[in-house]
Amino acid sequence: MKSAGWISGAAAAVLVAAGAITYAVADGDDSGMKPPAADSADAGFARDMAVHHQQAVEMSYIVRDRTDDEEVRRLAYDIAQTQANQRGMLIGWLDLWELPKVSADPPMEWMGMAGMGTGEDGALMPGMATNTQMDSLRGLSGKAAEIRYLQLMYTHHVGGVHMAEGCVERCRVGVERRLARGMVQAQESEMKLISDLLKQRGAKPPN
Repeated sequence: MKSAGWISGAAAAVLVAAGAITYAVADGDDSGMKPPAADSADAGFARDMAVHHQQAVEMSYIVRDRTDDEEVRRLAYDIAQTQANQRGMLIGWLDLWELPKVSADPPMEWMGMAGMGTGEDGALMPGMATNTQMDSLRGLSGKAAEIRYLQLMYTHHVGGVHMAEGCVERCRVGVERRLARGMVQAQESEMKLISDLLKQRGAKPPN
C-alpha cells in the first residue's frame, strides 16, 4: 500500500511538471528554436507516444472494471490519469508546431527503428498489446484480470521507457526532453511496483 501511495505522489508530481511544461511551450519558452520539422524526432516522439499512451489508458480503464482490488485499481487510475494528460500535451505540441498528428512514415522511424513493431493484430510499436490480448483482458475478472493487466502493462512500460529514452537522446526541444526523462523515471518506478504486485499474486513480469 505504501508503494502505491508513493507512485500516486510521483504521478501527481509528473502532472504538475507537465502542466508547467505545456504553459512554457505555449508561452514561448525555448522560442529561440524554430518549430521542429514533421520528420524530426520531436514530432515522431509526440505522435508515437500519444498512440502508445492511449492504449495504456484503455487497458487501465478495462482493469478498473474487472477487479475490486484497491491497490491495482489505484495503480490503474494513476497510469490512466498521468498518461491521458501527457497524451494531451503531446498532441497539443503538434498543434502548436502546426504539424500533422499522423504520418505516412512507419512508427519508430524517428528512432531508426521502423518495422520494430510488426503492426500485426494492432501491436503498432514495441510493448503494445495486440488486439487479441486486449480482448482477453476484457474477458477476465478478479485475480486473473489483475495478473494479465500487470503483465501487459509491464511490457507496455518497457516499450514506453525505450521510446522516451530515444527522445532524451534525439529530441531538440528542451521541455520535451525533460518530459521524456520524467516518463522514464515514473514508468521505471511503476515497473518495480508492478513486479511486487505480480509477486504477491504468484506471478512474474514477462521475460
